[in-house]
Amino acid sequence: MIQSNPVFLSMNAPFSQKPYLDSIHHSGSSRYVTPIAPHLGDEVRIQLRTSLDAPIHRILLRTCPDGEQLYTPMQPTTDEGTGVCRWWTASMKVSMPLTCYRFMIVCDGVTYWYSGSGLHSYTPTDAEDFRILADFQAPAWIRNSVFYQIFPDRFADGDPSNNVQDGEYEYAGFPARIRRWGEPPTTGSRAAMVEFYGGDLPGITAHLDIIDELGANALYLNPVFTAFSNHRYDVTDYFSVDPHLGGNKSLMDLRQALTEREMRYILDIVPNHCGVLHPWFQAALADPEAPTAEYFTFHKHPEEYETWLGVRSLIKLNYRSTTLRNVIYAGPDSVFRHWLRPPYSADGWRIDVANMLARQGADQMGMEVGRGIRRAVKEENPQAYLMGENFFDASNQLQGDCWDGVMNYSGFEIPLGSWLYRRNVYVPGQSQPFVPGKRWTTEAMVSSWSAFRAAIPWVIACQQFNLISSHDTPRLLSFLRGNRSLLRLAVAVLFTYPGVPSIYYGDEIGLGADQGISSRQCMSWEPSTWDMDLREWYKTLIRLRRTSHALMDGGFQVLLSDPDTLVYQRDTDDEIILVVAFRGEQTRPSGLVPVIPGAIPNGVMFEELVTHQHVSVTNGFFPLPAMSQGAQVWIARNI
Repeated sequence: MIQSNPVFLSMNAPFSQKPYLDSIHHSGSSRYVTPIAPHLGDEVRIQLRTSLDAPIHRILLRTCPDGEQLYTPMQPTTDEGTGVCRWWTASMKVSMPLTCYRFMIVCDGVTYWYSGSGLHSYTPTDAEDFRILADFQAPAWIRNSVFYQIFPDRFADGDPSNNVQDGEYEYAGFPARIRRWGEPPTTGSRAAMVEFYGGDLPGITAHLDIIDELGANALYLNPVFTAFSNHRYDVTDYFSVDPHLGGNKSLMDLRQALTEREMRYILDIVPNHCGVLHPWFQAALADPEAPTAEYFTFHKHPEEYETWLGVRSLIKLNYRSTTLRNVIYAGPDSVFRHWLRPPYSADGWRIDVANMLARQGADQMGMEVGRGIRRAVKEENPQAYLMGENFFDASNQLQGDCWDGVMNYSGFEIPLGSWLYRRNVYVPGQSQPFVPGKRWTTEAMVSSWSAFRAAIPWVIACQQFNLISSHDTPRLLSFLRGNRSLLRLAVAVLFTYPGVPSIYYGDEIGLGADQGISSRQCMSWEPSTWDMDLREWYKTLIRLRRTSHALMDGGFQVLLSDPDTLVYQRDTDDEIILVVAFRGEQTRPSGLVPVIPGAIPNGVMFEELVTHQHVSVTNGFFPLPAMSQGAQVWIARNI
């Protein structure tokens, strides 16, 4: 029995005195935009949803063809099937590669603007408009993909005969050394770069069945090309797989094994810099007139040269060189093209430090080079997924002419993490991190998510590479001090938020609960150490993510935002999923969530994903049962 409690407030605080304003909603999903992937010259139907009682006098669709604004009146129709909302409809012709639009709404004598960043009582900038891309071909396989990220040296040792030997070479003044599997990695020392555990590509191939059984169907591999460090971002040969990882033959074997399981993989590339021992750079050091000298920037030959963030072992590449551009991406036999072809047939690329690529003082060639990489990759394989690393605002690279997506730190992971715990900020030159106050409010997280979604087209938002841990960040479980309830909450949000979810190897078994341990620790292959309940939670959510149309193609709308609770819906015409995320430490009492803003009809029955409890919408409210810290996922189908 649901106890009677005060009704939860809906989220739009500035307009809460007029609840009908909360019902105004539009997204770039197929419920609102048809067709969602138009060609130039197509007519596109645009729909906006409001409640029946909203005293709306008029709605105009505002577009800006060739730079001049155009207003198109929208026509209202009542949802005859449910009588729970009103749809406003207009058509527009797609005449530009990128079409931006927003809505002018005259309601109760007041004029509002509704854009990608929400409802405003002032005129928002064009940068916040909704966006439609014409003739954009999204990789079709991405929509139901779940990635599994692997740091090769730390995943599994499939062939001990190819392992690095103690003292085999010296790099950056430190001798290479082998470590026993499972020993904690060295931290806080450059010597950590050249300690190896023996993980390799045969080890990945040997464990594909376990990844497949988990439900992940795509791999993201950290660099595999020949290098001297264990992270291999100091590449010395872009055209060979490191022999210590099994060499080129092992990548061929992995490709074949993935194909047999209908799985895919993307490779990690470092076009921004190469290793100090790369033959290109060594030749340039020896001779300033060497053919490859133009690949680099020497301020004073040979002592002073441009590096990545001052790291002397990572040499910045100079994209003023046409020859370099041809070798890396533009030429017919370039690096980017080579690995997309048989027998390797990679399904895409992750671009290291994509925010810094081809940017060097007065020479800001990042967009030019990014677009060139996209042309080359898509010419080779139109279905390849092109994803960049960017911890910051990547919106200029996410307009359909550069990357398909980025590692979604700022647009997803950082806001979620900041809501769950107090994040540290590391300032150069300071020995201790700066901790900027308390955890974020729910409203702050929602607003941050909204801002980053609003800045890019919806089809791109649905391709963003979402994550909660990676090789460059501490594992989330470590940040959470081993709190598995909050981890389960984060995992639920990861698999239900718009975008492509990614698992960092070992997160699914509870690896990394100990603080202070590097996120690049060895995978445990002893099942007695695994958190089986956590792994089952991952499997359950992966199954849902890969089969639910609402999660693959549906819209996104926040229905409730209170101090410790977030409720949002993903919806299509025939399926609605409600996600409840509760971070509080005390049990949350039962109560009512308003769903009229989400246009959910009375009588719709929801089933909870794990408990299989059933509740139905009554009088415009969803009766949320009492819950402890964590997440619930409620599903309604065949609406």
